[in-house]
Amino acid sequence: MAKDVDDRSYIEKIISSEIEQGKHRHIITRFPPEPNGHLHIGSIFAVNISHSMAKKFGGKFNLRFDDTNPLKEDVEYVDSIIEDIDWLGFDYGSKPFFGSDYSDQLYQYAMYLVETGRAFVCDLSPEEIKTYRGSLTHVGRNSPYRERSIAENIRLFQSMKAGKYQNGEKVLRAKIDMSSPNISLRDPVIYRIIHASHYRTGDRWCIYPMYDYAHPIQDYIEGVTHSLCSNEFVNNRPLYEWVLHNLALKNKLPRQIEFGRLNLTGVVTSKRYLRRLVAEKHVSGWDDPRLPTIKGLKRRGVPKEAIFAFLNEIGIPKNQSTVDYKMLDHFTRQELQQQSHCLMSVLDPLKVTITNLTETVQLTAQNHFSNQSLGSRKIPFTREILIDRKDFSDNPPPKYKRLVAGGEVRLKDAYFIKCNQVIRDNNGRIVELLCTYDPQTKSGSGFKARKVKGTIQWVSATQGMKYQARIFNDLFSRQPDTENLADSLNESSLKEYGSAYAEPALAELIAEGFTTFQFIRIGYFALDPDSIEGSLVFNRVVPLKSSYQPIS
Repeated sequence: MAKDVDDRSYIEKIISSEIEQGKHRHIITRFPPEPNGHLHIGSIFAVNISHSMAKKFGGKFNLRFDDTNPLKEDVEYVDSIIEDIDWLGFDYGSKPFFGSDYSDQLYQYAMYLVETGRAFVCDLSPEEIKTYRGSLTHVGRNSPYRERSIAENIRLFQSMKAGKYQNGEKVLRAKIDMSSPNISLRDPVIYRIIHASHYRTGDRWCIYPMYDYAHPIQDYIEGVTHSLCSNEFVNNRPLYEWVLHNLALKNKLPRQIEFGRLNLTGVVTSKRYLRRLVAEKHVSGWDDPRLPTIKGLKRRGVPKEAIFAFLNEIGIPKNQSTVDYKMLDHFTRQELQQQSHCLMSVLDPLKVTITNLTETVQLTAQNHFSNQSLGSRKIPFTREILIDRKDFSDNPPPKYKRLVAGGEVRLKDAYFIKCNQVIRDNNGRIVELLCTYDPQTKSGSGFKARKVKGTIQWVSATQGMKYQARIFNDLFSRQPDTENLADSLNESSLKEYGSAYAEPALAELIAEGFTTFQFIRIGYFALDPDSIEGSLVFNRVVPLKSSYQPIS
């Protein structure tokens, strides 16, 4: 008999084992973003792992802002992160936590380390500290201030808190081991002086804890059982554990477990590089649909269900992995194809006059190719219609199956039309086609007397709905060079069509609350927040065809 396959992630197995051993009654995980930028798809990869582990074991998930650096953080980013987390549906309880709320406790714990001889005040400059620290091949050297007395360190640390020193003049360092092969244990800085107003605590503090010191204590205060983080923090785990084990803590200690870092091809997710793209105006803002930020994905029209399908496909890798970003497009397309109304639209309109049509014909078409629950719509077939300019050629290439001079093509859900005359302006540009239609060839009539090679979309020129279309392509023409981002940019990453047209039924569907549509033969489009009444803007979410091959 074949054995059952255990498809649980390694993290799930660890937590299950600890629960079976009676180590935990309740599981608490957390996500601790620094509010110095907007969330991106890589951030949500980490959120989803911690959130899903808490939910699988009936536990609790905390959202905690790591806001202990007043130089970088702002309430704008706090609000943005909360908005994104809420939109995605992550449950973090009644309210988020803030690291800055623990400032007094963090200071008292630091004072305990000083009083027990485990921390000292150091006067070395940042450059000197780096030199003294050594390298992977050379052990570090003790600071000349390492042997200060406990009494002197207490006085100096209190003076730091009182604001008696300038930025960088002194730091508080943990006293661990300057010869440790793990550089993070070579007397790391745990407090520094920053004279700057904090967005929540104002000017109350002028000393702020370092992340590696504050993070384990904040986890402990909140009762976090499992601190899940990417494996870039694996070398910091001994310091995480050192802090917890040197504070005489009475309750159970949290455990750090690492998962594989996610790398994505074709995009940058580092906040530093995203900030550069925004600051240098290569994109319109943090919500530019070409960015992998949650704001950008939402504005582009990517459903949150597609984001979770993408994350679930990746799973929880133990080691660093690289994923094709196009995989997200694949799941977006899968999510939209069954729920989006299908309408006709033309991006680059070319006028066609049906010379033998004397009055408007009201046609009917289904709103979806297979999902009948989306109903049907009326399509006005008028004397003047619009087709896409690329669907006509008076010098067609081989195997061209659309409309040509003297040729016939089927108008989707309508009739065959034949091009009889091409009208040009003074510059030779085609401005109008004079065509005739065959009333016997109506779609669904069973007409089989002759066939045409192609079918094209069209829109009534007099009743069609005008809008602006934004077609987004890859922001980078090649894997981005993070040092020279501008050199990797794709000059064709955005193409705008200011005079696109869609069927008049689009207005009715928008009024009913629908915002995402399939424009036949073009792609899936979502209504942009820039839209106002009488001036609509649509973003292409994804094209109709995918270049991604899903994992079998």
